[in-house]
Amino acid sequence: MNDSFLPTLFGDNYNKDNFFLLAGPCVVESEEMVMTIAERVVAICDKHGIPLVFKASYRKANRTRLDSFTGIGDEEGLKILAKVRETFNVPVVTDIHDASEAALAAEYVDVLQIPAFLCRQTDILVAAAKTGKVVNVKKGQFLSPDAMQFAVTKIKESGNDNIMLTERGTTFGYQDLLVDFRGIPTMQGFNVPVVLDCTHSLQQPNQSSGVTGGNPEMIETIARAGIAVGADGLFIETHPEPSKAKSDGANMLHLDLLDGLMEKLVKLKVVVNTL
Repeated sequence: MNDSFLPTLFGDNYNKDNFFLLAGPCVVESEEMVMTIAERVVAICDKHGIPLVFKASYRKANRTRLDSFTGIGDEEGLKILAKVRETFNVPVVTDIHDASEAALAAEYVDVLQIPAFLCRQTDILVAAAKTGKVVNVKKGQFLSPDAMQFAVTKIKESGNDNIMLTERGTTFGYQDLLVDFRGIPTMQGFNVPVVLDCTHSLQQPNQSSGVTGGNPEMIETIARAGIAVGADGLFIETHPEPSKAKSDGANMLHLDLLDGLMEKLVKLKVVVNTL
């Protein structure tokens, strides 16, 4: 597996014997909120020896309703993410939704994330690749794991081998998602680390209210299964008050539950490493 970029990404926090974590709020709501969450998430990951990439979107372009919160301003949001990186000495990741955003976001973050519904868009994959940053591509809800080889190929042929893929569930009917855990080893077969998104995999999309639902009580179940089948990393959105979060609150993990969950998963990883 080509994970040679991970030691560089995580620096002194790299731990080859543990899974890594992409975690944080869905979107930058304010500097105070982001810094508060980052401080707690960093402390939890340090406690358990988990390499961390702090996650928050500087802008949300994929909202169902026109009146949904999208962000506090692109540059302001990106500067807050850069402050997290500088303050806590951790890499940061954010989504981009258009090829024109890649170069700007790359000035502030370490990992560029391609949303699932954009994973086949050649121009955005190429633009992200050309920044030289690590590129994390979420598998489309509408794609088989095998089909993600083409996203990997586009990025590699654009001169960038620093690639991760993320499983985030597959469309199951109109209002549910299903995780096929066979997809994790399948995508690892493309010679890239594979992450399991434990929160978006539990979304319940297309609700009549125009607000996506979720099933957060199953986050631990999904996470444990992911570690058991050998996922390289986990992705978890977390918030101190999910019910008040301005995006994706219905499927977030309450921040107070993160420490206990990580403790269980690290113990499970130790067992998996012996098999």
